[in-house]
Amino acid sequence: MNTYRAELHVHTVLSPCAEVEMIPPLIIQTACDMGINLLAITDHNCTGNIPAMMEAALGSGVSILPGMELQTREEVHLLCIFDQPEQAFSFQQIIDPLLPDILNDPVHFGEQFIVDSTGDFLDSETRLLLTSANISLDDAVIEVKALGGLAIPAHVDRKAYGLLNMLGFFPPDLNFDAVEISKFITPEEILKQHMGIQKYSIIQSGDAHRLNEILGKCYFELQYPSINEIIKAFNHIENRSFKLL
Repeated sequence: MNTYRAELHVHTVLSPCAEVEMIPPLIIQTACDMGINLLAITDHNCTGNIPAMMEAALGSGVSILPGMELQTREEVHLLCIFDQPEQAFSFQQIIDPLLPDILNDPVHFGEQFIVDSTGDFLDSETRLLLTSANISLDDAVIEVKALGGLAIPAHVDRKAYGLLNMLGFFPPDLNFDAVEISKFITPEEILKQHMGIQKYSIIQSGDAHRLNEILGKCYFELQYPSINEIIKAFNHIENRSFKLL
């Protein structure tokens, strides 16, 4: 088995709320400096910087899982994480027609930059990404699973876009792979407040919009970094394991 220190919720400069420092080489360098060797790239409603991140990671020892932080119709944020960029791009094709046709206002929301592996500008995403796609949380989970991905509700403890505040309860019948909490609460605290979470592994992420928000608190024992291996680790199957730092 191999040990993977992971951060599963990282934004790039494609997300309008991310800082300009969130470019591929600096993200990879920060991960290397921290001993993090597994990153999930999860920009808001978009996968446009996945190719640049995967190219920047080549030879670094850091594995990239391509993904998206989807905002559902209920204004719940859902981490959608895949093995291959083609899966993420297929999910993007599902989500694109479900996003409202609203132009981004960079002055109010921030720029949405598509960059190359060095961080140089290639293009801008003109459609505002800080919006809800016209897809329910239930259907989003189904679509992610159909493509072989992980579905993890993001920062469930937060008032803004957290599942518990937006829905008012934790749905018992959705096929989540794990539950993410923010850095502002402990697993023990969230379990005391919401008994329905007990059946899930709890990950903790930085929801990194700045380099210093990359936490790397998740530790996995895996044969290799893949969705199937992570699912086994969440369930402690075949000597795979997961723990929080």
